[in-house]
Amino acid sequence: MSPYRVHTVDTAPEGSQETLRHVRETIGVIPNLAAAMAESPSLVKGFFALRELYHQGTLSPLEIQVLSLTNAFENGCRYCMALHSTFALREGLSAESLAALRDGRPPMEPKLAALSDLSRSLVASRGQADPAVLDAFFAAGYTPAQALEVVLGVAVSVLPNFTHHLTGVPVDAVFKSQAWTPPSTQEEPTAALS
Repeated sequence: MSPYRVHTVDTAPEGSQETLRHVRETIGVIPNLAAAMAESPSLVKGFFALRELYHQGTLSPLEIQVLSLTNAFENGCRYCMALHSTFALREGLSAESLAALRDGRPPMEPKLAALSDLSRSLVASRGQADPAVLDAFFAAGYTPAQALEVVLGVAVSVLPNFTHHLTGVPVDAVFKSQAWTPPSTQEEPTAALS
């Protein structure tokens, strides 16, 4: 039995309660993973503070979802793939591009593919981006500052991806239609680039 609870605002440690209230007000629900993060007030507050800074950058909400899906695939996070698949569709990602990302491939749109490839390269190589991938990112119209925002996106993704591995909380009903299982040939997160 897991030692991690899916907290409500009332059952969460006092230091996590305000963050959970804010999450509920902002997105309408408290996702199970956020509720499990609440066991550690430092983690839940840190994650949502960092996430807020990330969302204030220059990447669009759709680009953030593409990065989140790329990182969730690379880190093998079932929960995050379901959640971000739902959010990506709401942001207008095509079904074809979503299917590609869920298979570990870049999206159909060339600019989004360059973005996804850079994040995949960073995760797979532990931060040592392939120079050709970085050149393609810049050629697609992204800036050096945006490359650093991709680094921030990787950092933001690691917190929920690893938390889910540790807690194993169930996917919320609202995200279940996008449930994901890693490809059967994938024992460890892939390091392959497109």
